[in-house]
This record gives sequence, structure tokens and C-alpha cells, in this order.
Amino acid sequence: MDIGREWLSVADICDYMGVSPFVVTRMLRNRELPGVKMGREWRVSRLDFEDWINTERQGGRSSEPVS
Repeated sequence: MDIGREWLSVADICDYMGVSPFVVTRMLRNRELPGVKMGREWRVSRLDFEDWINTERQGGRSSEPVS
């Protein structure tokens, strides 16, 4: 990924993945995509997003338990 910022916005992720903000926001709310809410906006750590993308490319989510 060629994004130099430490934190990504929903719009950044939409641009990269080619999906709507609704899809990204739903994934964040359902904790399918790691992120934090800062005020009224969601932010995703670039490193967490890269890890998530790589895990998805390998065919599934990590074996970590969901709490």
C-alpha cells in the first residue's frame, strides 16, 4: 500500500478497496476491520490495515479469539 500516513480514514480505505463508505463503516462497527473511533470519525492504523489485508488474502481471519 502506498499510503504514507500512520492513520487511515474511511475514505482512504474506500479508495484503496473500491467499496462504499457504508461497507467500510459496517465492517468497523462489526469489528471485522480493526479501527478506533476518534470523535465522530473512524480511523484505522495503516499497519493494522496492512495486516488485515494480508490475512484476508491468505484466505481467512486469524485464529485469535474474539472478545
